[in-house]
Amino acid sequence: MEDKLAASLNLPPGAYVLDAGCGVGHVAINLATNYGTPGKPDCSSENGLSSSRTLRGQTFDGVYIMETFVHATDPEAVLAGFFHVLRPGGHLSLFEYDHELSDDSPEDMVRSMRQINEFAAMPTNSRSHPGVFRQMLEDAGFTDIVVRDYSDNIRPMTRLFYLIEYIPFLIVTFLGLEHYFINTVAGVQSYRGRKHWRYLAISATKQGAY
Repeated sequence: MEDKLAASLNLPPGAYVLDAGCGVGHVAINLATNYGTPGKPDCSSENGLSSSRTLRGQTFDGVYIMETFVHATDPEAVLAGFFHVLRPGGHLSLFEYDHELSDDSPEDMVRSMRQINEFAAMPTNSRSHPGVFRQMLEDAGFTDIVVRDYSDNIRPMTRLFYLIEYIPFLIVTFLGLEHYFINTVAGVQSYRGRKHWRYLAISATKQGAY
């Protein structure tokens, strides 16, 4: 999927790119090593920041966020920030899930989704119905928005998680321990509810000359 990300960003070697929500930095290191300036991969990070970092406007050629946008408490403000730090012509890539679950969907799926959103701190996921991400990007000022569906690429992984975690899932739900083992719940229910979600790669551009 990191190769798909590089293709989605579509930036030349040496581009200055922000990984927003990088975790331990594996994706950033891979991109810098395989797609950075040949022989000169450059990847820097800052750990343990106690307060937010203010970035200058029009600083980056690209911004990407992989499966982290769902944790935003104010997704519109996040996208406005990305727009601010991108140079004109810069590219944004967003890899996330959307879903069609509603109050009329199967009760156990709805209950699990609510638990996952609450216990895994994913408020934006509760809003990520089809078309919502595109509309958010348009409202933030982005253009050339392309949505690619890679659900089939990751379903084998969700099936593996299901097989590994099904017995622990039964124990967790029987004992009412979802709050402590929410990733186990997500691992099983993501496969059981696979008809209700899509895994998307969304690319967009800040208008202007690159």
